[in-house]
Amino acid sequence: MDLKDHIRGIPDFPKPGILFYDISTLLAQPDAWQVAMGRLAKIVSRHQPDILAGLDARGFLVAAPLALKLGLGFTMVRKQGKLPGETMSYAYDLEYGSNTVEIQKDCVQPGQRVVILDDLLATDGTMEAAINLFKQAGADVVGTACIIELNFLKGRDKLGDVPFDTLVSYDD
Repeated sequence: MDLKDHIRGIPDFPKPGILFYDISTLLAQPDAWQVAMGRLAKIVSRHQPDILAGLDARGFLVAAPLALKLGLGFTMVRKQGKLPGETMSYAYDLEYGSNTVEIQKDCVQPGQRVVILDDLLATDGTMEAAINLFKQAGADVVGTACIIELNFLKGRDKLGDVPFDTLVSYDD
């Protein structure tokens, strides 16, 4: 199955000149969604993670059901101020400003193997920030994955030596 057939491109969203790749249409098709989760399960399993982390917010849609399918724990990487309890933060720069992501302090134990997931890899400061945040927490980030990669934005280059996998990619 070609998953690109189930991903909708929406021009000029969220602003003019941007082509937004929308996974809503993939999520709405049970067969396509099952195929996507099965393919991600094979990719993620080879890293032998203890826990999966999803990036706010569409990464939750990927990581949570995948964790359930694989019998693993799930944790969230959220924007600052969105998680209860004690948190750890990581601030990073964007091309148009800055942002901060957080995890709960007790979401991982030192040495736990983490795979970080999102729906799409673009430039990708958020994934890089999450990698750094989990490393600060003492976790071993053994992999990252997304449904979609925008190759032309070269986000993969920011991930350092952490393996990255994707199901589909776009070159423009």
